[in-house]
Parts: sequence; C-alpha cells; structure tokens
Amino acid sequence: MSFEADQDLTACAQAVERGDPDRFAATMAAPVTMRRALFPLYAFNLEIARAPWMSQEPLIAEMRLQWWHDVLDEIASGGPVRRHEVATPLSQVVDVDSARLLMGCVNARRREAQRIPMAGVDDLSDYVAQTGGTLMWVAARTLGGRDEDRARALGRASGLANYLLAVPRFLARGINPLPEMTTAQFDRLICDHLALTRHPGRASHPQRMAELSSWRAPAILRRARHDPAAVPQDRLAEPEVLRRLSLLRARYL
Repeated sequence: MSFEADQDLTACAQAVERGDPDRFAATMAAPVTMRRALFPLYAFNLEIARAPWMSQEPLIAEMRLQWWHDVLDEIASGGPVRRHEVATPLSQVVDVDSARLLMGCVNARRREAQRIPMAGVDDLSDYVAQTGGTLMWVAARTLGGRDEDRARALGRASGLANYLLAVPRFLARGINPLPEMTTAQFDRLICDHLALTRHPGRASHPQRMAELSSWRAPAILRRARHDPAAVPQDRLAEPEVLRRLSLLRARYL
C-alpha cells in the first residue's frame, strides 16, 4: 500500500471513529484486511449522512449529495474517479454493482436535504431499508458474504435502531423525524424490525464480520418497545461498559 493510500485509510478510520463510534468499534473487532474495506465504506456513509445538514439551504445540501452520487457514477462506469480521501479508497474496495447499490443510499438522503417529513410508518420503514439495509448488504458482499436477505434484514433493524438513537438530535434542531403513529403502530414497527434480527444458523465469517455493526440493534429496539418515552428523552443507550461487553459477546458467538 502506498503512503498516500495509507493516509487515506487512516483519514477514513479517524472520521468513522469520531462520527460513527459503533461502526468504528465493530470494524476494529474485524481482521485488519477487512478493516481496509469497511472503513472507506463507513466513511462514505458518514459523509452522505452529514451532507443534508451541512447547510440550511436545500439546494446546497442537494449539491453535496449529488457530488457523492457522481463519485459512485464514476466508480460504476469504470472510469477515473476524482481524488478525495474517502472517494479514492472507496473506489478501490467497492465494485460496479456495489457502487450502483450505494446510489440508492444517496437518493434516500435527499428527503433530508429537502426537509421532507416522514409521511407514515411505511415511509420510515422504507427509509431504513434503503439506507441501513443497503449499507449492510454492500458491507457483506464487499467482504465476501453472500446472504443478501440476511444482510438486508439486519441492516434494516440496525437502521431503525440508529434512527431512534438520533431522534433527540433531530428534536434539538427543531425537527420531529418520526411520523404520526399510534402506540400500536409504534409497537408493530419495533416488533417487525426486532424479528429481522432473528436468524437461524451461523453465517459465514465474512458475513458475521459485516453483521457486527448491528450488534446493538436488538437491545435498543427492545428498550424502545418497553419504554417509548425513552426515544425522545435520549435514554435508549446502554451504559458504556455494557456496550463494550455486548460487542465482545457478538464478536465471539
């Protein structure tokens, strides 16, 4: 690996460590060779997650997202890819099909750039499927995993858990990210996504390493179901010691 490539990978890892500590911890639990694939992917995800909120102007936010869509188009077309500390290593770890899949993640974020509220429970379910579900599948196939249904299911559950964890930050911006729903609808939403975390049998090693990023999802979703008020009150997260222990358990099961 060249010095420049090594610098890029370090920059991706540092960005994920600062902005997405759960995926950073999960990636550090994977073999070094797999970290080289996962850190650029997760740094990319962090970039598009932040893009809608980097400006109050929807047009500028859209332009930031379009920049990343164009990067993916360059990767998918097989031509030169613009030089960037995340785009460059990303182009070296994802293939044409994964680049096209990731375009769906970018497009899903456009609703945030345009400040389009969730119209209902189905809208939110679709959003976490397009973002978390797709990202998990790309991570799995990049490492050599082959079970798309399993990866997408876990990604959807993890996507919802992460979304619920972020609710207090949305509220602090004066935005309610949740759709109007009854208590029964909320319970069904949680139960449906909890069910996605239950898979019989043991996945392949590459698949499991990709799945590590979803390790907190079942516990978070269970807490949200037991105590819905914990979502807006920022009480979903477990103590740090339990967070670390649960990752160790997930790593070696």
